[in-house]
Amino acid sequence: MKKIILTVAAVLVLSFANAQDKKASGFGYAKGDIVLGGNIMTSSSTTDNGTTSVKSSSSMIGPDVAYFISDNLALELGLAIGSTKVGSAKTATSNVAVGARYYFLNLGERFKTYTNFGLNFGSNDNGGNGATKTSTLGVGAGIGMNYFLTSNVAINFGLGNIISYNSSTTGSAKTSGMDINLNEFNNFFSKPTFGVSYKF
Repeated sequence: MKKIILTVAAVLVLSFANAQDKKASGFGYAKGDIVLGGNIMTSSSTTDNGTTSVKSSSSMIGPDVAYFISDNLALELGLAIGSTKVGSAKTATSNVAVGARYYFLNLGERFKTYTNFGLNFGSNDNGGNGATKTSTLGVGAGIGMNYFLTSNVAINFGLGNIISYNSSTTGSAKTSGMDINLNEFNNFFSKPTFGVSYKF
């Protein structure tokens, strides 16, 4: 009887340890996780019409942090700083984003799909060349997915927004617009964003 009890106890201990190992090495998120990530972009081009040549370049860095308040829901805060140069004209941009992300479907062990909602507040400074600064506001909801390379490192694919509203104000001039893409599914892949995140 004593041997049977010891054997059962040993099996339970090993099973618990194995379950803990699987949990520790599992792919996905859980309540209390903190995720650091971001995007880096740089590009350059030259336009030559035969008589003049104009060089263009742009760069952007956008760190962000997310905190999971449940296994499927995270609150996000992000910052984006960038610059654009076309010939001698320079524009500096900055943007702050707040939002939420909800994970609703697992496509296998490593792919996790989500929907997100966010608010963006930004400004454009035209290099001190006398132009008025432009302030921007954006609201959007879209979809995306994560692919886990390891249990802590994931690649993020942010697809196009399903619905978005954007407005910009320069002095007394204001422009705004809304896009709703419910049936044009190809638009989801027209402007994807890519990033890498690390889960703590």
